[in-house]
Amino acid sequence: MSESASVGPAVVLVYSDDRSVRDRLRLAMGRRVASDLPEITVIDTATQPAVLSALDAGGIDLAIFDGEASPAGGLGLCRQVKDEVADCPPVLVVVGRRQDAWLASWSRADEVAAHPIDPVSFPELVARQLRAHLDRTPA
Repeated sequence: MSESASVGPAVVLVYSDDRSVRDRLRLAMGRRVASDLPEITVIDTATQPAVLSALDAGGIDLAIFDGEASPAGGLGLCRQVKDEVADCPPVLVVVGRRQDAWLASWSRADEVAAHPIDPVSFPELVARQLRAHLDRTPA
């Protein structure tokens, strides 16, 4: 178990205007995405102002944005936070189709997944980003 796993829960911000999408993302992650990582605490957000407020408050280890959200899409929001938030945590963007993954590079997303959420690969993507972030965050 890594040193970061003993510190406390990993905080994951999930943004979508659709509660069912937020629920599916949370369900796919479960309480812990990997045995070497801490349990996850999820912060649900449904609006762009709520995302910005949570990120400004700090303490977020990973942000997951729904690229299909409306009126503020996750791709544009990702680009905005990468430009405007100091020490922005990694951002995983969920796009509508695998073919839309190229948009994630424009948004500067650290990781991309596609709907429907794959319950096997999605936790692996989350774990990869959490490991990278927690390993470089001072304890």
